[in-house]
Amino acid sequence: MSEKISTPAAAEAKKISRRSFFERLIFALAGLMTAVVGIPMIGFIFRPLFKALPPVWRPVGKVDSFKIGETVAVTFLQSSPLPWAGVTAKTAAWLRRESADSFTAFSTSCTHLGCPVRWRSEAQLFMCPCHGGVYYKDGSVAAGPPPLPLPRYPTRVTKNQVEILVTL
Repeated sequence: MSEKISTPAAAEAKKISRRSFFERLIFALAGLMTAVVGIPMIGFIFRPLFKALPPVWRPVGKVDSFKIGETVAVTFLQSSPLPWAGVTAKTAAWLRRESADSFTAFSTSCTHLGCPVRWRSEAQLFMCPCHGGVYYKDGSVAAGPPPLPLPRYPTRVTKNQVEILVTL
């Protein structure tokens, strides 16, 4: 029987040098960072190739729960919420009841930089706190930097329920 004799020189040859360890660590971290940044970018580039999801009507409340002429915030699920999204699957809109069966829904995002607009009922204006954007109650621009009026959601009334059309 022959036994392998381990010599200090052989053990030293098997050891990884400090410099080599850090080189491998840097390459591994660089590869990981490339994957973290690259995978979402690839998904963004190839997203148009996948079939778009159809728009979905989301209920926001009973017709009787909204007063004529009043603007209120409503929440609803996005068009394609993921099972693990939880509360982040919810989004909001400003809903105004115009008449007995007519509703108007506005986006809550300013068209300047996307900050959330607030409804000021005493002034009958939507106001953006970020850069002073102001919108009239019909969503048109009153003042400030917003380039476009507030986006609108299509609305309908079905079986005494107000619904908003949500797209991806």
